[in-house]
Amino acid sequence: MMGRTAHLDEFLERQSGGVHRSHRRLANVVREAYPIGVPAMIMKSSTDRLGASAGYAFHLGTPDELLRRIASWLITEAGEQQDVLLKLIGGLWKRHGREDVALAALLLANIDHTLLGIDPWSTLATSVGPREPAEALLLSIEELLRAGKPMPSEGVLASWCGGRLVEAHLALITVYVGTVRGAMVSHDVIMLLSGVQVPDGDSLLGRIKGKVVTREPQD
Repeated sequence: MMGRTAHLDEFLERQSGGVHRSHRRLANVVREAYPIGVPAMIMKSSTDRLGASAGYAFHLGTPDELLRRIASWLITEAGEQQDVLLKLIGGLWKRHGREDVALAALLLANIDHTLLGIDPWSTLATSVGPREPAEALLLSIEELLRAGKPMPSEGVLASWCGGRLVEAHLALITVYVGTVRGAMVSHDVIMLLSGVQVPDGDSLLGRIKGKVVTREPQD
C-alpha cells in the first residue's frame, strides 16, 4: 500500500493550484487518480461488471484508503473556498461511478457545513438521483454519522418518506444505521417506514426494512 499511496501523492502534488477553482477540473483529476495503485487485472476483470450490476457508471476497485487520501487532499487544498467542493459533490453523484459516490460521501461528511451554510442531510437528499443503489446511500449515511453529525430530525425523515421513493429509501437506511448506533426513533417514524416500498425478494433494502420495523420503537 505504501507504493500505491506514494504514486498517488506524486500525482496529486503535480496538479496546479488552478484546478481547485473549478469543480469540473477537479472531477477530471480525481477520475485520473482513481486507478493509481489499482492492479490492472483487478480493474479489468470483474469491476466493470460489478459496477454495471450495482447501478454504477463504473467501478474501478480503488481502495478506501486511497479515496480517503484524495478527499483529504481536496479539503486541504480548498481551504475556506469549499463552495467548489460542494459543486464537486453534486457532479460526482451525476457521473455516478462507484468511486465517485464514495468520494462524495467522504467530502460531504468532512467539509465545513457551518462555513458553507448547509445542512448535510438536505444536501445529500438533493444530490441523489431518482434511483440509487442502496449501497450508495449507505456510504454517505455511514460517513455522516461516523463524522459525528446528528441524525436528521423526525420532521425531515417524515418528509423523505412522503417524497421521492429514493428519499424514502434514504430515510429507511438512515434510521437503520442510526438505531444500530444507538439513536432513538419514535413509533410514528417507524410506522411511516413500514409503508416504504422496497424491491421484492431478498434485497438489501428489504432486509433493512425488516430490521427497522421490528425494532422496539421509542416513544
